[in-house]
Amino acid sequence: MKLLSVTIPCFNSAAYMRRAIDSLLIGGADVEIIIVDDGSTDETFAIAKEYEEKHPTIVKAVHQQNGGHGEAVNTGLREASGIYFKVVDSDDWVQEKAYLEILSKLTEIVKSGESLDMLISNYVYEKMNEKKKHVVSYRMALPKNCIFTWDNVLHFRKGQYILMHSVIYRTELLKGCGLVLPKHTFYVDNLFVYQPLPFVKTMYYLDVNFYRYFIGRDDQSVNEANMMKRIDQQIFVTKSMLEAHNLFQLKNRKLRTYMKKYLEIMLAICSIYLIKIGDEESLAKKQELWDYLKAYDKRLYKKLSRTFLGVFSKAENKVGQETMKLGYEIARKLFKFN
Repeated sequence: MKLLSVTIPCFNSAAYMRRAIDSLLIGGADVEIIIVDDGSTDETFAIAKEYEEKHPTIVKAVHQQNGGHGEAVNTGLREASGIYFKVVDSDDWVQEKAYLEILSKLTEIVKSGESLDMLISNYVYEKMNEKKKHVVSYRMALPKNCIFTWDNVLHFRKGQYILMHSVIYRTELLKGCGLVLPKHTFYVDNLFVYQPLPFVKTMYYLDVNFYRYFIGRDDQSVNEANMMKRIDQQIFVTKSMLEAHNLFQLKNRKLRTYMKKYLEIMLAICSIYLIKIGDEESLAKKQELWDYLKAYDKRLYKKLSRTFLGVFSKAENKVGQETMKLGYEIARKLFKFN
């Protein structure tokens, strides 16, 4: 059995996927690299097969009809044989030293017989044309160098969330919790991280800058223009997250608080882009989203609509909406997220 399965979802990724694959090959025989070609029309699958032929005990090339990023992750999870599971997007890569430290730590934990559901590490925004890199770390939020539970979690700051870039899950946990990402939908990485959280009992935080998150291409899903164009998919993912769990049935208060904060930022993201689009239809969609939450879970609506972000996200007056736009631009400069 492999220690770690890494899935690389690819769609027309021929121009940049080699960097992702090469950075992962350094892990050697302990790692299984599953390259999922999601119906590409360029040389993506040929490149995947080339790597499979060169590294038959490490690389597996899988071709499927186009189903979107989420379906490529689903395929990778079905194919995975490793104890742990990681997703690395085809335009991203991992840092060698941090990668080897993570593999060493996972090996140590497996040999010890201890149970670990999720390993968390830092990620770095590799923003095009910017020399200074923004690092997202969890030093003030999580205990270091030990296995811990939700009871031991400290305080997450605004803008500090556990994202797909920072997490490695236990494979059987993902399979056992019923995670299936929707097809033909962007932004499902949020659902990938969020939906399994109540099943996570044990965690480990390794304070290394592991994942390099490339950002800056015009065709990326996180490009602002694309996010506004695909706002309906962002709303769909947010609603799917709202429906994934009844937070008030979760016994652990810290887990419940963290998941509420995650929903808060997802609602805020939808709201700010709908405000930025600014036409009547978009503002009506914003109102509908909050009305949906109110009808679906009145208690959660009360909690989220009274937070700082919630108040401005719901705002229907010009002052509130302009404040939301200004706050977004400040956050964008601070956190470098697109």
